[in-house]
Amino acid sequence: MRLQLAKPTEHTGIVQWPLEQPLDEWTIPGLQRVAGLHRHVVRLLEVGEISYVVKELPDPLAEREWRLLRELLEADLPTAEVVGVVTGRDDEADGLLITRHLDYSLPYRTLLSGRGLRIPYLGERLLDALAGLLVRIHLAGFFWGDCSLSNTLYRRDAGALSAYIIDVETGERHESLSRGQRTLDLQIATENVLGGLLDLQMGGQLAPGIDPIETALAIENSYERLWLELTGVDEFNADETFRVDQRLRRLHDLGFDASELELVTAVDGTKLRLVPRVVEHGYHTQKLRALTGLEARENQARRLLNDISRYRAVQEQRSGRKVVESVAAARWLDERFERALGGIPAEMADKLEPAELYHQVLEHRWFLSERAGGDVGIDEAVKSYVADVLSLAPPEQVITPDEL
Repeated sequence: MRLQLAKPTEHTGIVQWPLEQPLDEWTIPGLQRVAGLHRHVVRLLEVGEISYVVKELPDPLAEREWRLLRELLEADLPTAEVVGVVTGRDDEADGLLITRHLDYSLPYRTLLSGRGLRIPYLGERLLDALAGLLVRIHLAGFFWGDCSLSNTLYRRDAGALSAYIIDVETGERHESLSRGQRTLDLQIATENVLGGLLDLQMGGQLAPGIDPIETALAIENSYERLWLELTGVDEFNADETFRVDQRLRRLHDLGFDASELELVTAVDGTKLRLVPRVVEHGYHTQKLRALTGLEARENQARRLLNDISRYRAVQEQRSGRKVVESVAAARWLDERFERALGGIPAEMADKLEPAELYHQVLEHRWFLSERAGGDVGIDEAVKSYVADVLSLAPPEQVITPDEL
């Protein structure tokens, strides 16, 4: 038997697991089934503050998925962190792939049922997130081959969702993908999503108002719009160089940045062609991290950066002088972000991630201010949010089958 670990010092306890036994015979503490439908035996194992997902599959597939998941992580693409792989257990036993559970992730059945975790209900955002995930992996030259609802997990992202690829058995990594490869992957995704939606509908688990066919076909439209914005070529007059800034702003609004732009001049010098190169996701995430050290997803980061900008404007108005952005961010972190989270009881603080909690406090504060006809302070907003919203919501760090 061979055990390979990506970070041995962080996961030393794995060597004490019954790795030679079939996974469905494990009886160790903290072991439970994983929500959803699976081709292979899959188990969730909670060990202290870390949760692992263990999947049993043939050695070649386990080795292949181990390699591909590591490549996706190195490319900074949204996926589960791979921890280890076990092969060569014996002639009849399959291998084991071990990943770290994606905390605060929501399975599609929860999101599309219209029941349960509704702070707020985000089912209608799921397909946009899936289309965005396809665009990101395609830009990196990754062909999925089995994009589906069950092979993806979702995390809240300030009123939207971020999608994560968790099953890459059929994936392939290339320098770049052809139009035909992208089209095939998109077709597979559409068919698989349609099948998943129809399955939910037949089981009475699909929220009212969701049409399986229209919803599945909408993935292609969302994908094509985003792909064109990220990779399309702009042509404009030579004296309209402001169009370069406009294109960059549109990319930033989508959460992407271009590390290189190619400007090509026409033969007669009257036209310019703008070609974006090396388009990468995470523009707002990186900026927030640089200013505050906080980790957040793209929409959360955008929301927090906007709040920092408003806080900075108020500080400048009160002092009558300019405030450096980094200084304003440091003050905001102490006087707004930490203050708000400090008002949330310890037993509820882990229900959502910090950035998502703060976003929802801001949303609740806006609602209270609208109702009151004037600005409501952050302390009052936190107190009301805890009493009226958070106290009624189930925790989302780990979702088990019993909670669906």
